[in-house]
Amino acid sequence: MRVLRSIMLLSCAAFLLTSCGNNSSNEQTNTDTTKTGDTSSTKTVSAEKNTIVTTPQTMISATHKVADYEKWQASYDGHDSMRMASGVHSFVIARGFTDPNMVMVVLKADDVNKAKAFVKDPSLKKAMQKGGVTGAPMISFMTAVWQDTSMLAPNTLRSKTTFTVKDWDAWFKNFQEGKQERMDNGIVDRVIGHDVDDNKKVMLVTAVMDTTKAFAYYKSDMLKKRREAGGVIGTPQRFLFQIAKRY
Repeated sequence: MRVLRSIMLLSCAAFLLTSCGNNSSNEQTNTDTTKTGDTSSTKTVSAEKNTIVTTPQTMISATHKVADYEKWQASYDGHDSMRMASGVHSFVIARGFTDPNMVMVVLKADDVNKAKAFVKDPSLKKAMQKGGVTGAPMISFMTAVWQDTSMLAPNTLRSKTTFTVKDWDAWFKNFQEGKQERMDNGIVDRVIGHDVDDNKKVMLVTAVMDTTKAFAYYKSDMLKKRREAGGVIGTPQRFLFQIAKRY
């Protein structure tokens, strides 16, 4: 009997030890599985890049007609060192939507006074003549106060509009309020600025995402009322273009 009781006690002890060991093993396994699951489900979210620039930037815009675009561009690129010496940097070259030989060059300037001196330099006039520029170029100096630098699809149609306002701050406030109105009509803002010496002379660049809606909006009473509310004087001048080269 004593031997039987001893065997039974040993069997119970072995069972208890085995059970505890199994529970410990299962718990560890469950814990590891949970940790692995948590690690694999962790996602890294990259911050969205901000494409809006509000730091004022001095820009030069020169619009002129050329006899041969390819010849002119080769000549233009060949005089880059002359621009760099004056702190002037190529930004984009655009071609007219209705007349591809009507070219608009937009440059960024480090110093507005040096940029103005560069434009008056006789060597620039000679370079333009050599490149086949016909007629007098229309040159303006602008302070861009807002830019959207996000990339758009190639050949996106754009519009450069210049006009005069009674008061910059009043116009700018009204213009911002009309953002959704423009978007509803296929127009997206790209650059907002004014003349470096007179902020009542406004220069606006927009992207035309829907030509049918945008062209209808240009002629609408809605836009006319928006301009009147913003204090726009006279009839704005519009130049439709597509970017040919970006630097």
